[in-house]
Amino acid sequence: MSGTSTPGPTPDALELAALMCSRVCHDLINPVGAIVNGLEVFDSSNKEDDKEFALDLIRKSAKSTSARLQFCRIAYGAAGSAGSQIDLGEAQKMTRNHLEDEKTKIVWNLPHVLMAKNRVKLLLNMLVIAQQAIPRGGQLIVDPVGEGDTMGFRIRAAGTNAREPQNVAAQLNLDNAGSVSAHAVQPYYTALLAQACELKVSLAAETDAVVVTAA
Repeated sequence: MSGTSTPGPTPDALELAALMCSRVCHDLINPVGAIVNGLEVFDSSNKEDDKEFALDLIRKSAKSTSARLQFCRIAYGAAGSAGSQIDLGEAQKMTRNHLEDEKTKIVWNLPHVLMAKNRVKLLLNMLVIAQQAIPRGGQLIVDPVGEGDTMGFRIRAAGTNAREPQNVAAQLNLDNAGSVSAHAVQPYYTALLAQACELKVSLAAETDAVVVTAA
């Protein structure tokens, strides 16, 4: 028997929805689990230090969960009716709340304009990919490519040991749709969004940086 796997069929709408739901659950399980752990510590201990630690954990985890949900609602969800527009200023706010921390800083050079929903969804999904390229933190520099309704995006993820996230380039190729799994569905979804916007997403490695471009 050969050890080479044969790619399966392209996921249909129902399977794609299920894979994306699995992805969202994966994103949320850690902060929600931390809230549960904090509540358990709070309920089981009579020590004031333990209770304060538990409350601090709950506060931070609840804030993280809320930020992730707001980001996921736009990046993966319907976020309004077909053809609706989203304010790039609001997209910037959600991105900072979700992806920016003491290790990772965002330089946002996009104009403050309304943009078609799918283009904003594409941008947010590109940011997810770019953030994965700098596991030790760094900068995400977001620039426009072109202008107006046909604007694309360029995100430079710069940091120590910056590298292409595993298998992302392959999953950005829609010809590899048969190998999509819950783990790999997000870059595939990004490629579908780019196709819907008549753009194509590409990755390029630089010294201590990875550039994600939709043009």
